[in-house]
Amino acid sequence: MGDYIVLIISCIFVNNIMLAQFLGNCPFFGTSKKMETAVGMAMAVIFVLVLAGVITWMAEAFILKPFNLEYLRTIAFIVVIASLVQFVEMFLKKSIPALYAGLGIFLPLITTNCAVMGACLININEEYTFLQALVASFSYAVGFGLALILFAGVREKILLARVPKPLQDTSIALVTAGILSMAFYAFKGMV
Repeated sequence: MGDYIVLIISCIFVNNIMLAQFLGNCPFFGTSKKMETAVGMAMAVIFVLVLAGVITWMAEAFILKPFNLEYLRTIAFIVVIASLVQFVEMFLKKSIPALYAGLGIFLPLITTNCAVMGACLININEEYTFLQALVASFSYAVGFGLALILFAGVREKILLARVPKPLQDTSIALVTAGILSMAFYAFKGMV
């Protein structure tokens, strides 16, 4: 049990997929202007990443490795992730059209979100068991969502502040992301 707690803390805080490993920048900056879209994107990434982590682990363990097809790993993982994102997109379009519209182009971009692919590859490279891959996938997704929601909250406050002209919009977002990343770096000594 203690190993899983360390894994959870490591994936969420110490090796945060966005702020420590710098994967998934596009949706991070694109959907963090409003808290509602940030929460929606976080939930979509959690769903996709958990299922992608589990399915890609099973594909690796039961298909790719036994048949010596590891060279097809990238293609197989992309097919799994793209299929899951299509499912999420159809679900949101039917049941939550406002969130679907708010996420816009960034929802299909989960397919090419390197945070999702990166977490799946980390699960394989670290040779996690099925349960470890499940816990790590969920924890990476929660870490991504936490960073996204924190960043959205800060960006909403920045809109109310007087920001010098050269630092407005993307510039202040990059500076803020750097400061947030340094805050997460403080967790490095924990694990």
